[in-house]
Amino acid sequence: MNVTRTPNHPIEPLFLARWSPRAFDRSPMPAEDLLTILEAGRWAPSAFNIQPWLFLFALRDDAHWAEFLSVLDPFNQQWAGEASALVFLLSDRVVPGDANRPEATSNYNSFDAGAAWMQIALQSTSLGYVSHAMAGLDFDKGRSALNVPDRFRLEIGIAVGQQRDPANLPDELRQRETPSDRLPLNRIAVRGPYTGQVDTIAAA
Repeated sequence: MNVTRTPNHPIEPLFLARWSPRAFDRSPMPAEDLLTILEAGRWAPSAFNIQPWLFLFALRDDAHWAEFLSVLDPFNQQWAGEASALVFLLSDRVVPGDANRPEATSNYNSFDAGAAWMQIALQSTSLGYVSHAMAGLDFDKGRSALNVPDRFRLEIGIAVGQQRDPANLPDELRQRETPSDRLPLNRIAVRGPYTGQVDTIAAA
């Protein structure tokens, strides 16, 4: 059943247009388009401007395509193999030292990488592509296949491509191939400290 996405308050239409389909059409993707999408991720905000993200990518005609696809779990492989590009998002768990601070373990590398993913997703939508982030990975295999340094965390995989009709998806996935709704704002936003009841927003 299709879901009509209606915001509780006015927002940019791009936020509603972005969603995570699984039906891709296998079409070739110009490398320049993917680089534009990753460029958007590059400009995400980060603590201390450390920019801890690293993007590993393969287009579907690249020599490493099959190896990249093998990092996904079997459920994700069955549909993500139809995408035009696969991206793996890594984050640096080490805050480099400088004249003002010693090297330290980061507490916010995953948070900052998440900001980069969101900008990748929105830029994909803006260019007429769709993207789908996947946490269903074989993380041990991924570290080896992608040659991930010890200091980096493998966060997610991202499938990018052109959306197609979902008719060829398995029945279970086809039924889920629709934009999802979100909890109303009064369930997730509280003015003041948390009280255990999240069902109203105090008047401004």
